[in-house]
Amino acid sequence: MPGPIPPDSRDPRPLWAQVLSDLERRLAEGEFDERFPTDLDLMDEYEVSRHTVREAIRRIDQAGLLVRERGRGSYVNRAVFEQPLGSLYSLFRSLEEQGRQATAELRTREIRVEKAPAMRLGLDARADLFFLERLRLVDGEPLALDRVWMPAELAEPLLEVDFTRTALYDELHKARGVRPVKGSELIRPILPAKGDRQALDIDDRTAVFLIERRTESIDGPIEWRESLVRGDRYGFRQHWEGPAEGGEPGLAPA
Repeated sequence: MPGPIPPDSRDPRPLWAQVLSDLERRLAEGEFDERFPTDLDLMDEYEVSRHTVREAIRRIDQAGLLVRERGRGSYVNRAVFEQPLGSLYSLFRSLEEQGRQATAELRTREIRVEKAPAMRLGLDARADLFFLERLRLVDGEPLALDRVWMPAELAEPLLEVDFTRTALYDELHKARGVRPVKGSELIRPILPAKGDRQALDIDDRTAVFLIERRTESIDGPIEWRESLVRGDRYGFRQHWEGPAEGGEPGLAPA
């Protein structure tokens, strides 16, 4: 590991922003898995003032990446989960692949009529919809509140499924032989309503990611989904490569 990269006087960013950027790099590389350095350590490593170091750490702390314990100091909060962008994913599968236990508490499951989701799916506003609301848990702790609307004629068999520890797409494939083949998501931070905060066990200052997803099979729309994911426990990562010769850098989702 390259270790710390001190601030560059030619860089127009403030010193704290340069230190923050380098600390985020070192965190991503797993450099602090055993111990997160003290303020004095960082002052020596980056040759900056305590004020600069504390501002950088404050930003990391706000992102939920550190846990502070009296007598132990600070250590990295590995309860923060990352989800790569650019391809269709299942939250259940993503968490299981990271070695965590993903479960769910069923809150609502019914056939209903709801105009806005029906129109999102390209259906008549009076169409019957299968509605599923789950509280998603990781290792027994709330992570996300999931609300899904699907065409009732497609999803009606899911009324009998035990969703405690399974993936929606897996159960849909078992019941109907259908899988999503394409989709789109909009991800944005919001402050949730009181009832949603209580379900997620967060205070009124903690933001969540609102993820709005629409998926389709080869035969048509499958779902409209709105998920509230705790911003202090979950993050998204996009990988990209530099420009080809003569080109410009950019993102290219799969």
